[in-house]
Amino acid sequence: MAHYAYINGEGIVVTVIVGKDETELINGLDTETYYAQGTPYTVKRTSYNTSGGVHDSGGTPYRKNYAGIGYTYDAVRDAFIAPKPFASWVLDEATCRWGAPVPYPATGRWVWDEATLGWVAL
Repeated sequence: MAHYAYINGEGIVVTVIVGKDETELINGLDTETYYAQGTPYTVKRTSYNTSGGVHDSGGTPYRKNYAGIGYTYDAVRDAFIAPKPFASWVLDEATCRWGAPVPYPATGRWVWDEATLGWVAL
């Protein structure tokens, strides 16, 4: 089984479905084209096992990250990018994941505080 993200005209994922593997043709069409038929959406395969451009069991990573509703599809990077969690966070170009401008502390439990632009101990 494979997962497919439906992407609106603004590049936002509106839903994700489970479908047939990409290696199979359906009525002579590749799966992305088949699932997009009759909809106003672009459809792209996504992998539940892909995060930061790495497939967790050594398989083929698809589009940097598993797509979620509200994620953006960046066609230039061919990547799904989660919504930016805080204004100060920056996108890691290699993984297409957001990161704090200050590294996460090595020990303890912490939460990001946007007001101070730092980690606060729990």
